[in-house]
Amino acid sequence: MAKQPPIPYDFLPEVPSLTVESDDVSDGQRMSDDHVFDDWGMQGRNLSPHLRWSGAPEGTRSYAVTCFDPDAPTGSGFWHWVLFDIPADVTELPTGAGSGDMKGLPEGAVHGRTDYGTRAYGGAAPPPGTPHRYLFAVHALGVEKLGLEGDTPSAVVGFNITGNTLARGYIAPVYET
Repeated sequence: MAKQPPIPYDFLPEVPSLTVESDDVSDGQRMSDDHVFDDWGMQGRNLSPHLRWSGAPEGTRSYAVTCFDPDAPTGSGFWHWVLFDIPADVTELPTGAGSGDMKGLPEGAVHGRTDYGTRAYGGAAPPPGTPHRYLFAVHALGVEKLGLEGDTPSAVVGFNITGNTLARGYIAPVYET
């Protein structure tokens, strides 16, 4: 694999780490077609992966989950999933919680608009060539609600997540066509 640029979280303020695990995706490993987009010439199942996290610091009042592709040829990456206002007592999302019928989506959680223009998980869909990294991040937040609507642009949601993050962890699987 060609040398990749640093993970984009390297330039954000340093915060303690959360442990993030998944039954579906692993660091540096290829994502299955279950988590690949089902449009734009892709034939995946477009299911958000299972995620589980632990190690949140005292004062955590909610969580946000994001999926970002820093390797997208846009100059600004690509937001595949923006989920926030997840209650502080939730520490796991089942496969598919962010897509389809949203079974397992915690009550009160808000889907932000992705770069696909939807308010749901949108799977991997890179152009042919170099593998892309998909950063599934969990952010422990010091506020119960971000106070944003679901149609707020992902960059604005990301700004508000960053400003309220107490701890962060991620898994970075890859996918290429």
